[in-house]
Parts: sequence; structure tokens; C-alpha cells
Amino acid sequence: MRERRMTASERRTQLVGVAKEVFAEFGYDGASIEEIAARAKVSKPVIYEHFGGKEGIYAVVVDRESARLLDMIASRLGPDIGARQQVHSSAMAFLDYIEEDPDGFRVLTRDSPSGSSGVSGGSMAGLLSDVAAKAEEVLAGFFRKSDIPVESAPLYAHALVGMIVHVGAWWAEVRSPKKEEVAAHITALCYLGLARLPSDPQPHVG
Repeated sequence: MRERRMTASERRTQLVGVAKEVFAEFGYDGASIEEIAARAKVSKPVIYEHFGGKEGIYAVVVDRESARLLDMIASRLGPDIGARQQVHSSAMAFLDYIEEDPDGFRVLTRDSPSGSSGVSGGSMAGLLSDVAAKAEEVLAGFFRKSDIPVESAPLYAHALVGMIVHVGAWWAEVRSPKKEEVAAHITALCYLGLARLPSDPQPHVG
């Protein structure tokens, strides 16, 4: 029986999935259209037709993974849960993503095209800025209730997101302890610090 020909949409989805594996394994510079085509069992012109080249398909992979991770984090945040749960939910979303899709995480954290500061706004730096913006909204509400200057929310938002991301990158390699324990430690450190945050921190001298 003759195998059914893929639709253009199905082929595009297949190529993006294969490309993600290749970019995760080799990084952007080490990956090639030839390798992607070979694994997808298509000719190179098929990839050029759909994406224009390696940078084009890389941009789609990064944009999709960025959007998926951001959605996972955003779906667990909201004004109806407390600051401690906000931190815990963010940490768990990030760790869940790493566990469920290590290839996607490797693509987001590995090298991007040389000389490029980001691909279609979907680089890890751009993604973290989006996550930090959401964290800033949450912290601003918390700060208003705690008489802490709201203008300091961006600083703390980036600090919290940076800690979660770096711990997550470390955990992605060692996979120990369990993600629930990692999230609990991150939450304890973040929340206890926020709960005792002075309204006007002063430099320590001496």
C-alpha cells in the first residue's frame, strides 16, 4: 500500500521536530541542513522551500520552544495565589519543561547564529525578559502591600528569574535531587528573602 503523502503543514511540523533534535545535539554552528534532511528523509530543497535555510528553521524552533516554556510558566501564575506559591509554581514549570523536553531546553541555552543577538526575538535572553516582566507584575502587587518601593520590582524580578534559570541549568545536567526538592529549596530561599526585604536596603560597610 502506498504511503500517504504528508500535507505541507504536517511536513513543516515534522521538519521542526527533527531540526530541534539536530540543533540540541550539535548546536547551531555544528548543525547542517544535510543532517536535518537526512534524518527527515527529505531532500535539502524541501527544507529551503519551507524555511529558506538553516537560520530560518532555527528561528522557528527557538520561537516555538520559547512560547511553550513561557506558556507553561504563565499558566501557573496569577493574582489569586500568594507570593510563595508564585515562586514555587515558576520553579516547577521550568523544571517540568527541562524534564519533559531536554532537547528544547538545550536549543534554548546553546549557541545561536554567530553575530546575532537573538533569532526573531526568541533567544533565551528575550525569553527571560518576558518571564521577568510577568514576575515583575506579581512582585509589584506584593511590594505595594508591603510598603516596598514598586520601582525596585524589575531588579528583584530579574534576580529571581536568573536564580531559577541557573539552578535549572545545573539540575538539567545532574538530575539530583528530585525536581520537587529543588523547587522547594528555591522557594524557601526566594520567599524568605522577600518576606524580610527592607523597604530601603543599605550597603553594608565594614
